[in-house]
Amino acid sequence: MARGRKPDGVRLDVFHHLFAAVAEEMGATLQRSSFSPNIRERRDFSCALFDAEARMIGQASHLPVHLGSTPMSVAAAIERVDMRPGDAVLLNDPFAGGTHLPDLTLVSPVFLSKGRRPDFYCANRAHHADVGGAVPGSMAPAIDIHGEGLRIPPIRIARGGEIDRAVLDLLLANMRVPREREGDLHAQWSANRIGERRLRAMAKEYGRPELNARANDLMDWTERLTRELIASLPAGSWSFEDVLEPEPGAQPPRIAVRLTKTAAGLEFDFTETDACPGSSLNAVRAVTVSAVLYVLRLLLPAFAPTNAGILRPVTIRTRAGTLVDAVYPSSVAAGNVETSQRLVDVLLGAFGRALGGRVPAASAGTMSNLTFGGPVHDGQSAQGERPPYTYYETIGGGAGASAAGDGAHALQTHMTNTRNTPIEEFELAYPARVAAYTVRRGSGGAGAHRGGDGITKRLVFLEGAHVSFTGERQTRGPWGLRGAGDGATGRVRIRVPRERWRALRARASTTVERGTELEIETPGGGGYRRARRAK
Repeated sequence: MARGRKPDGVRLDVFHHLFAAVAEEMGATLQRSSFSPNIRERRDFSCALFDAEARMIGQASHLPVHLGSTPMSVAAAIERVDMRPGDAVLLNDPFAGGTHLPDLTLVSPVFLSKGRRPDFYCANRAHHADVGGAVPGSMAPAIDIHGEGLRIPPIRIARGGEIDRAVLDLLLANMRVPREREGDLHAQWSANRIGERRLRAMAKEYGRPELNARANDLMDWTERLTRELIASLPAGSWSFEDVLEPEPGAQPPRIAVRLTKTAAGLEFDFTETDACPGSSLNAVRAVTVSAVLYVLRLLLPAFAPTNAGILRPVTIRTRAGTLVDAVYPSSVAAGNVETSQRLVDVLLGAFGRALGGRVPAASAGTMSNLTFGGPVHDGQSAQGERPPYTYYETIGGGAGASAAGDGAHALQTHMTNTRNTPIEEFELAYPARVAAYTVRRGSGGAGAHRGGDGITKRLVFLEGAHVSFTGERQTRGPWGLRGAGDGATGRVRIRVPRERWRALRARASTTVERGTELEIETPGGGGYRRARRAK
């Protein structure tokens, strides 16, 4: 941490909000200019600013699972590509700082002087509704990373202010609905150019040295706040573990953490976590780092900046080849969306043993991911009747109750921060109808403070489609605290016309015919404190 004269607090807070405002404007640009409902309506994207060392200095209020892991992608882009003015580097490789293949990260340099080295970087990450692979949506279970879609190492996609058409054509040739993918990629590039423009304006007003100095001061400030949080913890070590839904015939894979206060700061040890071969639940280390950053940020004061300073007093230990440190060629689609949520659960569980009443019960613990696409050959829908399409969404659940009150109903929790797709937009764009979309009443855990309720969503497919679901908490509901009840487990079921409902597994992929109904019930949050009996 930097030593010397303490910077002016007011000026420091001004720059905190200036950097954040740039990232927010990048996000507004990306949202307004994107093509797909997943980005335009659900806002499944994140934007942030980085210094010359790939340290995050400011971010928008977007998705935690994106923002905590993007620094590794920025570092990989810097290491592998010598960026010049007007360039942009694209990547999604989970083994080079990415999360899972549908998350495409675009990194652009910002030169504020005539030097060869960029002064800052703008980056955004957006979830594309398809990046190829065996199944529409690129999220279905696969035996390895190659079955999940196109894997992109850091590659220069724009040079000197112009898109490299040959590179773009190569990428689009391996993705479904290429026109939509191209539109979203151009939106990502537009967002970075807005970020560059705003940073140039700030440098013109305040000077390049001032921007660099205040970025360093902001990271130092956040480090101080994190060290104050660590100092408030009692001496000791606290452990917690939880499991994920198993593959057929296997034992539930376990995530375990030991949280230890040390002389240097705080250590998070995940080395006792299980391996999970043959499953898409594998999360790369970037996702684990992202979960740690998110949970620490939850415990910091509301005014604290979110930047690289949070992790300075932190050590994160993982073991390669486990659920929380996947290695090539592991499949990882569910690791980003589902294992990230369970990582938060175990981290909050460990902190709960250190901090007691400051930590809430478990929230839904799943993003309940639904993808579908078509057309398909099902005997009723002929190939060519409509252009190919793919759809992706996450469905909210219940939030865990806490000492402060009941949990919130029917919303995205923890590592995701997306919106829902409006029914009008959904039914206009896709051959499916929303038959029900409501709060799943009574699904929150019982207690003096009840857990929030989940969601019930039922779709009717108007054409044949290939449907995939990836979720969690189907056999063990989100845990309650202090004697309160667990939240209800999730459930997914399907009904073919003229037949009965049948259950789908937590990770399933199937072809459906016209008229098929799909119903998803998401988990409620855990309750807090056993309710007193009436006299």
